[in-house]
Amino acid sequence: MKEFKISLCFIFGLLSVLPMFSFAFDEHKTLAIGASAPDFSLPGIDGKTYTLQSFRNAKVLVVVFMCNHCPTSQAYEDKVIKLTSDYAPKGVGVVAINPNNPASLRYDELGYSDLGDSFEEMKIRAKDKGFNFPYLYDGETEVASNKYGPVATPHIFVFDKDRKLRYNGRIDDMENPAKTPKSLDARNAIDAVLGGKEIAVPVTKTFGCSVKWAEKKDWIDKAQIQWAKEPVKLDTINASGIATVVKNHSDRLRLINLWATWCGPCVAEFDDLVTLNRLYRDRGLEFVSISADDPANKDKALKFLQRKQSSGINYIYTGDDKYKMIEAVDPKWDGALPYTMLIDPDGMVVYSHQGAIDLEEVKKVIWNNPMMGRIYK
Repeated sequence: MKEFKISLCFIFGLLSVLPMFSFAFDEHKTLAIGASAPDFSLPGIDGKTYTLQSFRNAKVLVVVFMCNHCPTSQAYEDKVIKLTSDYAPKGVGVVAINPNNPASLRYDELGYSDLGDSFEEMKIRAKDKGFNFPYLYDGETEVASNKYGPVATPHIFVFDKDRKLRYNGRIDDMENPAKTPKSLDARNAIDAVLGGKEIAVPVTKTFGCSVKWAEKKDWIDKAQIQWAKEPVKLDTINASGIATVVKNHSDRLRLINLWATWCGPCVAEFDDLVTLNRLYRDRGLEFVSISADDPANKDKALKFLQRKQSSGINYIYTGDDKYKMIEAVDPKWDGALPYTMLIDPDGMVVYSHQGAIDLEEVKKVIWNNPMMGRIYK
């Protein structure tokens, strides 16, 4: 009976969300085996524009739909690089296409990446990883992606010399690069096509992040509504309390920001801090803001935090001596606002900066921390 109840809960839960994903099956149909490769005209991160004709000399054409933000796609980056180098001497061409519309990505979906899926960020990832294949952007119009119909990232399509689709699905059956896959599906398909043989399993299921189609932009609106509902509080704290916060006896990576409503750079950068909180809080980041406003202006500080939807941990310093606050935060800090620190659970300061932060720099610092980074390191 218990198992039956669980099954019913699962079924009703699935039925409740199916309408949200109906477009994945109805509007974005995956290209059928035997179909001709759809043409495209897409910008590459190398400044060139690529079409199907750009690969006319390839005996086999491999089209991989992948992206920056997805942890599963990240896990396959090295495999795609190796596949490209292994099969290039055999006349196999490989091209990767990013199908994601960046505007359809929620902040909490970016928690496993230091980069989003914009064209400029694709350039950074390709350089960092040393991509040896063209990396094309289709997030603006998704015209090509709609024709191919990838289900997830990564999703691979293998075409023969006549550009007929012979295989589509997963690259292999093991996304964790530290483990050995049992079924090298994409390589088996390529070998079969090169050898003039039939492919034993021409279609396989894919595992990864759903494609962020343009119509998913309403997810962002829904997320904004949810964030606006999160409570924002402002508690008081003294110098000894700040010293305890800085020691960070929690099991989370702690981002601390000292600010004030009268500090222009503080106000200007605060949105970036809220963004960092939304990006990485589900991964184990804890954001703590400490206002240096006069305690008499607590209501003003709270209204500011509410406007910024700062639902992390917020304090206002209540001591009369601001220099005690400075010493409690960091003896190396000279007291100018804003001041930002990133602290490990063992209390070690891994980043500190006086002045407005560089959002991309701090994302890199958080991303490179052992507590964060990719799922598969």
